[in-house]
Amino acid sequence: MKKTLFFISIILLVSIGSTKANNPKHKTLIKMESPADSIRLAELDHYWEKLAQTVEEGDFEGYKALYHSDAVVVFTSGENKTSVPIEKALAAWKKGFHDTKKGKQNDKAEFRFSQRIGNETTAHETGIFIFSSTDNNGKIKEKYTIHFEMLLVKKDNAWFVLMEYQKSEASKEEWDALK
Repeated sequence: MKKTLFFISIILLVSIGSTKANNPKHKTLIKMESPADSIRLAELDHYWEKLAQTVEEGDFEGYKALYHSDAVVVFTSGENKTSVPIEKALAAWKKGFHDTKKGKQNDKAEFRFSQRIGNETTAHETGIFIFSSTDNNGKIKEKYTIHFEMLLVKKDNAWFVLMEYQKSEASKEEWDALK
């Protein structure tokens, strides 16, 4: 009798579980990370560390080398919404890099991600970045917290940005939520 009740209990549990599993209202998404995803994410983590390092060191040439020569930067966070070739954006940022390199200011870039999609040779990264610049007395000259998207491609074992999209300002709460 005990064996029969145990067997019936198992059958009921399995049938209830499979019914729930097949019901769209009870779907639980399980994100499985493949070894290829792990490698890509590690490479991209290194990319973002390098990008932040070039900003902090004022390494303009190193920063420029992280972008594809045909990259585009889209700005929609300010009043003047525009799309420009990377060369034009770099020209506008160059003085800040040189001032940082000369020790006239301290710049920092930090990144957090809300979505990371890709494969072995392409990536679409979405998140928030904070760029800050202080003078030598620690007074904040500039600070931006921006929602962004980056489209990257891997060529010759290196990642390059094809498109940088600075979408809109982000709040501290939004930044904190991406920890």
